[in-house]
Amino acid sequence: MIRYLVVLASMCATTITIAAPQLEKLRLPPGFAIEVFADGVRDARSLALGDKGTVFVGTRARGAVYALVDSNGDGKSDKTYTIARGLNSPNGVAFRNGSLYVAEISRIIRYDGIEDRLDDPPEPVTVSDAFPNDRHHGWKFIAFGPDGKLYVPVGAPCNICAPDADRYAVIMRVDSDGSNLETFARGIRNSVGFDWHPQTKELWFNDHGRDWMGDDVPSDELNHATKAGLHFGYPYCHQGDTPDPEFGGKNDCRDFTPPVLKQGGHVAPNGMRFYTGTTFPEPYRNRIFIAQHGSWNRSKKNGYRVVSVEITEGEVTKYESFVEGWVQNEVSWGRPVDILVMPDGALLVSDDYLGVVYRISYQG
Repeated sequence: MIRYLVVLASMCATTITIAAPQLEKLRLPPGFAIEVFADGVRDARSLALGDKGTVFVGTRARGAVYALVDSNGDGKSDKTYTIARGLNSPNGVAFRNGSLYVAEISRIIRYDGIEDRLDDPPEPVTVSDAFPNDRHHGWKFIAFGPDGKLYVPVGAPCNICAPDADRYAVIMRVDSDGSNLETFARGIRNSVGFDWHPQTKELWFNDHGRDWMGDDVPSDELNHATKAGLHFGYPYCHQGDTPDPEFGGKNDCRDFTPPVLKQGGHVAPNGMRFYTGTTFPEPYRNRIFIAQHGSWNRSKKNGYRVVSVEITEGEVTKYESFVEGWVQNEVSWGRPVDILVMPDGALLVSDDYLGVVYRISYQG
């Protein structure tokens, strides 16, 4: 299928052809298959699953929130609902007790009873408006932790700076009604994806390294927060062992919690989920799957793939590509953003560049 975008410029209509997903170019391990779950979901980013199987999709640039419904259970969405328009970068979505939580730049809002009102969404309730309004790293991924609290990151409002350590470069958490806002972890430049280990219930999260130190330094990180109150280095130390050229003299890298994995320079790791399904082969159970959105300022592209990370007793024992092929000859045609484990064991992967959501299943 070929899709078209009509652009008006200088009083003339120009038709730009946008290629459809090139699934035949994607490489997966033997036995796995990838297909399109939903198309035409422009700027598809964060994903959340409702109690009745609805897949909610946040966006960053579009200001919209969508709901995808697979009514006949064939592994493809057959209906797309628009829950909201005109929001302020509603990147983050989370679901709890029948309500959809949406993260804008400076506030969290909530749509109650949403799965019964997809075609007539209620007016949102403001849960909290206590977050900064800075747009630089201001878009948010949100998720509920095992403690029932909503975890909300606030990125640094810059490439490199030393902002208020209680307000920026943090992961915060708040009760579902907006009360008891507190800082959980500090020194995190920009996390756009995290999850909790299904057995230990401890938080694991991605963090984007700073720019303009080279193609490969610093590496983007996978981190492990064994408890509240840890500091992960930003802006003083990058990738656990590299002092910042401007701020690094103020603290020793040994003062901070190092990453458990260096993912590579500028791979831009966004969404991540532990695989809690049962249909993938045993070696994939409880692995982390990470959507690496891909580099924007590297001399050769890096990322643009889905990787898997094997964890054994809190240590990374394997880090390997799971899906790749979104880059061909230094030209990218897709950019994965988030991961979602479905009740049938399949993985959904959003792609904001093409506006699609893929479905990965094991058929071997």
